[in-house]
Amino acid sequence: MDSKPPLIVPRAQHNISRANISANALKVLQRLHNSGFQAYLVGGCVRDLLLGHEPKDFDVATDATPEQVRGIFRNCRLIGRRFRLAHVHFGEEVIEVATFRAGHDQAESGGKLNDEGMIVRDNVYGTLEDDAWRRDFTVNALYYNIADFSLVDYTGGLGDLEFGRLRMIGEPFQRMREDPVRMLRAVRFAGKLGFRIDDQAEDAIIKLGYLMDEVPSARLFDEVVKLFHTGYAEDVFGLLRHYDLFRYLFPETDELLGHQLDQFPYNFVAKALASTAQRVREDKPVNPAFLYAAMLWEPVRTRAEVLRDQGLHPQRAMEEAAERVIAEQVRITAIPKRISQQSREIWELQDRLMFRGGKRAIRLFEQKRFRAGYDFLVLRNASGEYGLQELTDWWTRFQEVGDVERHAMMRAIDAERTNKGNTVEDDYAGNSIHYVPGGYDDDAPPQSQYDKRHHDQGETTGPTGNKRRRRPPRKRRSRAPRSGA
Repeated sequence: MDSKPPLIVPRAQHNISRANISANALKVLQRLHNSGFQAYLVGGCVRDLLLGHEPKDFDVATDATPEQVRGIFRNCRLIGRRFRLAHVHFGEEVIEVATFRAGHDQAESGGKLNDEGMIVRDNVYGTLEDDAWRRDFTVNALYYNIADFSLVDYTGGLGDLEFGRLRMIGEPFQRMREDPVRMLRAVRFAGKLGFRIDDQAEDAIIKLGYLMDEVPSARLFDEVVKLFHTGYAEDVFGLLRHYDLFRYLFPETDELLGHQLDQFPYNFVAKALASTAQRVREDKPVNPAFLYAAMLWEPVRTRAEVLRDQGLHPQRAMEEAAERVIAEQVRITAIPKRISQQSREIWELQDRLMFRGGKRAIRLFEQKRFRAGYDFLVLRNASGEYGLQELTDWWTRFQEVGDVERHAMMRAIDAERTNKGNTVEDDYAGNSIHYVPGGYDDDAPPQSQYDKRHHDQGETTGPTGNKRRRRPPRKRRSRAPRSGA
């Protein structure tokens, strides 16, 4: 650790104004200061304010312990085991308060590393200077002092900010061995800020990528969401591929990206990320389920094709492919079940959207995941996946018109299907999913005018085409009351 005194920039010489700081963050800073503790804004919020960006959240650093912070704020909760933090809640806004931390000397109480040099516990409290030198990048080690509204810079972060350079604090190989996720953070910040990664840090990323296999899968899930929900997902994706880190997050997708045809599936992944980034920039909600559905679509699609070629029904092939791909992916990034289930529903809708006759289109349109499934179809078509233009146009128009024209569109599909004389087998070849495990779906659109007539009368046809009439429900006999009752 360098013992040089910090650079202090007085309020008159920097552009951070309290008008641009969250009112709740100012309350936390002022109350800590009034209680006799040091209090600073720190990290990404200071960096973004200096760059003229609007911070996503505000973090506070202090010499108060987590327990002391909780004693000051009734609306405070303590979280974390590896990093003990205080969260001060103001409705939906949470201000994170961290105690100054020192380096990772195992001899000190509270700090612990494993045999590979990775940090497994990090509750070593220290001074403001200690806290600055233990952070990852210089541009994230800038402090805004509420006492006199000055900036404090121990690591040269202000100079790196000016030159657009992302430089790691300390020796990059050692710091990335301590926490391999710092490699992902370097890529995320470089993509988000448009900064160049320092040569030494870049060399460490290239040579230590294999350490990503040691990161817990639950933590990698969180990092993946942070990487691609930044608003600059396309740039981050390009950097992950450039530094060969993408394969540690999505190995099956990475392998298939190396065997692309006419820029597919690369175009699909890139367009999905561009769409997600645009929604983030417009402050629209984004769902990790759609992100994972896009990232894993090519493995699922490829496996489903193989299973169909082996004789498995298209619907069952899709389900089986999704099951296998998700099972392998969760070992790398622990996708919560609610997220993986939504991704499956998006994939399954791709087949179901192909069948629009009868009342099926209305039922699909009313489903909760319809919009996500439709957006996914649009992306597939825009990325060059063959044969989807007519289907995409049809569903686009279906959403734009009223009920009368929607029913007319569905009748036109039924008429076209009848004129072609399609059989159930023809529909399967077209990836329809009227088959259900154990038989045929009676709710599917009738196969012909004959079937339509008898379908309405309670008749169905079996797999061989033989007609069978549904047995009417039996009437229960009413018994006369027994005498003497």
